[in-house]
Amino acid sequence: MTKPLSPRGTTVLRATIVGISALAILGPALVVANAPTIVHVSKRVKLPPGRVVPQAEVPQVEPVKFVDLTPDDARAFNATVPFSTAPNPAARPFLFAGGAEDLARATDCMAAGTLYEAGDDTLGERAVAQVVLNRLRHPAFPKTVCGVVFEGQDRSTGCQFSFSCDGALTRWHPTDDAWRRAREVAAAALNGAVFKQVGYATHYHTDWVVPYWQSSLDKITAVNTHLFFRWSGWWGTPSAFGRHPETIEPVITQLAALSDAHKIGAALVEANAALAEASVAMGFAAGTEAEASVTASAVDGDTVLVTLPRNQTADGLVALATQACGDKPFCRFMAWTDATKTATSIPLDLAQMAALSFSYMRDRGSNYERSLWNCRQFKRADPTQCIVTRATMTAVPQSSPVAPNAAAAAGELSGVRQKSSAAASSSPTQTSSSAAATVTK
Repeated sequence: MTKPLSPRGTTVLRATIVGISALAILGPALVVANAPTIVHVSKRVKLPPGRVVPQAEVPQVEPVKFVDLTPDDARAFNATVPFSTAPNPAARPFLFAGGAEDLARATDCMAAGTLYEAGDDTLGERAVAQVVLNRLRHPAFPKTVCGVVFEGQDRSTGCQFSFSCDGALTRWHPTDDAWRRAREVAAAALNGAVFKQVGYATHYHTDWVVPYWQSSLDKITAVNTHLFFRWSGWWGTPSAFGRHPETIEPVITQLAALSDAHKIGAALVEANAALAEASVAMGFAAGTEAEASVTASAVDGDTVLVTLPRNQTADGLVALATQACGDKPFCRFMAWTDATKTATSIPLDLAQMAALSFSYMRDRGSNYERSLWNCRQFKRADPTQCIVTRATMTAVPQSSPVAPNAAAAAGELSGVRQKSSAAASSSPTQTSSSAAATVTK
């Protein structure tokens, strides 16, 4: 015979039944509410098999090709790729060792790369800048900042930084403030600033694409929507990043609209091309070998300083100058046959003025165009076309007859803006300097 439950036992039993019932209801509800995310990729992703490149072989930098996935499918796939659990040491600080002009070009290349790749976001820009510096030190990439940023720019596909070959530079121009901030990030990176989070990453991509190169690299971190990778094996370790970069930065003509440093360089490239074309034409016109190699440097976009070959003749110098100046409304072209006297800046000093072989100046705003020759080097039938140097003329008396354009010629050859006659007469130095390059009657 069963013994009836005591009141306390009845209470415990009822509580147990209620608890079981509650769990039966709440348990499934909690499971549903906290169900794990199931990653579903509607299209199968086929990446090449991963390969760890041995130390004896420099890894190949693959052109950027993407798996054909929608952004949502790419994000889903990227979420399945685990982050590396290996150490992620910070890169060493980098200090640019080139001259001022090369530093200016490097800074603007870096600024363009960070701004167009990461947008006007300082955190993202710093991450991209670190990748550029990592590539700069790695044997698999170009040895200059501009070379790294614009690698593959001549290809419609395959450029390493997409903005450099997809037309972004012509479609969008940053605000002055955005460009200034990007240059500040670039300048800091080239002066030792390190973005530790990306370590020695050499690759990155946004989370809505899947590049084929991903399978051979280790995923190490994420910065906003960008995922950062380094090579697997020895080539992703600090020891692999020991190359010394070059200090001479190339001119990137694409940046001329944004960068004064590259605008001046682009003008020089254009002038050199015109000079080379003209010198070859002059050589063939004379029936000689096209050995009239011409070297030039640019002070700014409107001034070209040239060293002429030793066998240069007077014929063709005007054509050489006008081709170098192109369609510029204002242009100065100055040439020397003595390379040791060729100027690299203006104003010219007295020795440079005395050695000047040819000068051309154009100012369409003033309807002015003139060519002058050093008649000790190039014989001219018309003496008004001759440069009279300080070596043959120590002073210009106020009463001496002077060609109508003598004052302008003095200004154009010295590179100094002509002062008023009153100011000149009050300064002996100014008078003698102006006399150093005057046209005679």
